[in-house]
Amino acid sequence: MASETDSPYQHNPYKKSRLKIAIAGGQMLFVAFGALVLVPILTGIDPNVAMFTAGVGTLIFQVVTRWQIPIFLGSSFAFIAPILYSVEIWGMPATLGAVAVAGMFYLFLSLMVKLRGSGFLYRFFPPVVVGPVIMVIGLSLAHVAVNMAMGKTGDGAVQIYEPTKAIIVAAVSLGTTMLFAVFGNGWFRLVTVLGGVICGLCMAAFLDITDFSGVTTAAWFSAPSFVAPEWNFNAILFMVPVAVAPAIEHLGDILAISSVVGKDYVEKPGLHRTLMGDGLATSFAALVGGPPNTTYSEVTGAIMLTKIVNPQAMTWAAGFAIALAFLGKLGAVLGSIPGPVMGGIMVLLFGSIAAVGLNTIVKARVNIAAPRNLVIVALALVFGLGELKLGTDMFALQGVSLAAITAALLNFVLPEDCHQDKNHYP
Repeated sequence: MASETDSPYQHNPYKKSRLKIAIAGGQMLFVAFGALVLVPILTGIDPNVAMFTAGVGTLIFQVVTRWQIPIFLGSSFAFIAPILYSVEIWGMPATLGAVAVAGMFYLFLSLMVKLRGSGFLYRFFPPVVVGPVIMVIGLSLAHVAVNMAMGKTGDGAVQIYEPTKAIIVAAVSLGTTMLFAVFGNGWFRLVTVLGGVICGLCMAAFLDITDFSGVTTAAWFSAPSFVAPEWNFNAILFMVPVAVAPAIEHLGDILAISSVVGKDYVEKPGLHRTLMGDGLATSFAALVGGPPNTTYSEVTGAIMLTKIVNPQAMTWAAGFAIALAFLGKLGAVLGSIPGPVMGGIMVLLFGSIAAVGLNTIVKARVNIAAPRNLVIVALALVFGLGELKLGTDMFALQGVSLAAITAALLNFVLPEDCHQDKNHYP
């Protein structure tokens, strides 16, 4: 890890000027905006609540980590599919309660990291466990993305938009996002989702499948639609294992920002503090009706481009997010985006999450030919995607939770194959 004096970002124009720091904070919020509002739009959560909880969550993270890390917290993509499934089965209040408990699970991980060291996460949740779980998260509701892209409701029961027009809009939305992701440079790559939404929305307006009547009647200023959680044991049991994958991703984000800035944030303020901050931010968000939060790698990319490393910039970004949360018309505009626009992006998004899971296995050079690893991956995928349900109405394992627990247990009980190199391909 480079020392602070070796960091190329030590001397930068944003270090002392308050105005420049505030402008930098606005830039960071703009970078995070597309991903931040996408999660609530897809999951049925009020985008204004998501803005509010992202701002407050970032401030909570800064307090816990003593204002040392330039990171912004926003809506977590890893929870999209589990939230959609949970809402369909148990409803939104029970889902929010489950997410709140999942945030508390971060506190348990924080305590274990404090007691056992930062390698605890990798020792108990190696790539052969985390990889297939992430793949299940991405693929478990792929049919929702396809249905929305075809102009239907997520479950495919009702055709809302004319199919041909819906496919065209979804294709434009998907194609633009793909172009930004593959060929975009600099800022364009950081706003891939936002670019896809804007272009898809323009096509939807051209084909006359938009309805912005709610925007004209919405108040300019209004409080976000906060929702109180409820507590359902099955929903909690389903949601808590989902937090394992974002926790591993969190470690990667902290290592990334440490590398960019030239400080070892894993040691100071410590991974246990960053996990605690992330968990408290997620639990707070769920307690008032918002989506779970996570550290945003998009903002780390923006820091690499702009050389803005002052954590105060994230304080300004959080303040701007809280202020925007009370703009009623902003929420109305975001709520008026047609389903096919988001469906096109979801096709790429869910597939990308699954690809991240696959890359987790490949990057760690997990030998899938080894019988032990093959059994773990195979059973986790089939159990997670095959709609297997174990238990009763009062206590049941299914989907992501079943996949995660299956993979973790198998990894614990199955012995390592002494004849196979577990770190490299044969």
